[in-house]
Amino acid sequence: MKSMTIKDTYPIQAAEIGKEEARFADTDAVIAYLKEQIESHPVATYIATFDHYTHTKNLPEHKMDEKIIDVKLIIFCFGKELPIPQMAAVRPRSIAVVEEADKFTVSFMDAPNPVAHDAMIAWVRGIRKA
Repeated sequence: MKSMTIKDTYPIQAAEIGKEEARFADTDAVIAYLKEQIESHPVATYIATFDHYTHTKNLPEHKMDEKIIDVKLIIFCFGKELPIPQMAAVRPRSIAVVEEADKFTVSFMDAPNPVAHDAMIAWVRGIRKA
């Protein structure tokens, strides 16, 4: 995982995982694995899977890197506490899976809760073969 800031605003974690080092063959298999991790977590709740590739491709004026084969986001929530009303603005969470011919790029925005943040890092690391 690499920590970075994109567009000078968004702190994210991102991993590029070559398909030869991945436990899964395609985006749907990675998303299924992440859904299992979410559903087995004592606090996290699965919400939905968003097909960003189809959404973007169906727009009349779209731009997408031609190397991208698929893009899906798994949406979930760790919302165990709401200590202030504004905390709802950083929920729910999502993990993006972008597939190219030779690799997956898996990324998410940093979570303010260290337990949630560490869980997401572990889940992404679990995409690689042991």
